[in-house]
Amino acid sequence: MVQQSVHVEGKERSEGAPAIVVCEHASPAIPDALADLGLAPESRLSHVAWDPGALNVARQVARKLGAPLVHGGLSRLVYDLNRPPDAPDAMPARSERHEVPGNADLPASERLRRMREIYLPFHSALRQLIAEALLRGEHPAIVTVHSFTPVFDGRRREEEIGLIHDADDRLARRLAEKLAPHLPLRIDLNRPYSAADGVTHTLRLHALPYGLENVMIEIRNDLVAADADAQRIGRALAAALGEALGMERKGRGAGPESRVMGG
Repeated sequence: MVQQSVHVEGKERSEGAPAIVVCEHASPAIPDALADLGLAPESRLSHVAWDPGALNVARQVARKLGAPLVHGGLSRLVYDLNRPPDAPDAMPARSERHEVPGNADLPASERLRRMREIYLPFHSALRQLIAEALLRGEHPAIVTVHSFTPVFDGRRREEEIGLIHDADDRLARRLAEKLAPHLPLRIDLNRPYSAADGVTHTLRLHALPYGLENVMIEIRNDLVAADADAQRIGRALAAALGEALGMERKGRGAGPESRVMGG
């Protein structure tokens, strides 16, 4: 599973990049050895297995910002990369109303194997990009991209885009302000999730210890189901992030600022 657990795109864009973009739940892939975790067919490609549309948005954001992208290669049900190893929902036996038989009563040895082969390589790759940036005297923002289901536990969600923050709300609040003119959608802070729901693990692990600005972006997945819509929203997010990170004030000359909003 090691080779499938993490992908890094655009590493050549790392030097001077204004951000590092992350997509933990990018794929519904499940290794053959796990026999689809015993999932029912309707669960196999549903929102409980991955974040539909999130990778398309994340790629657009990373390319427009001139930033590297780190994304997961396996289903969140095999291991949820945005959860610490001691979290029960890192390898959930049930997600929303969906049973995950392949995760029921997992022995400690299997949990340890998945943690070593999936969680550690992913977070090591992200940590390496951050460490190299810090060594160069750079402080990139950490931007994670997710999508959420329009209906959860039978309740219709009215939220369209959520900007989630943990203890550091600087970038989330600026992005909320800058995003509104770019997207005629409802934009909320800390909805439909907040740090209290345990969803900010990546931000806590990689951004807060170094004082790096950060935000978790949640997009309702029906809004990014089509590639064209995902790309449009990705472009709008990149433009607003560029403004929120002060890249327009810095100009578009040589260096990372020149990578923003082009094309």
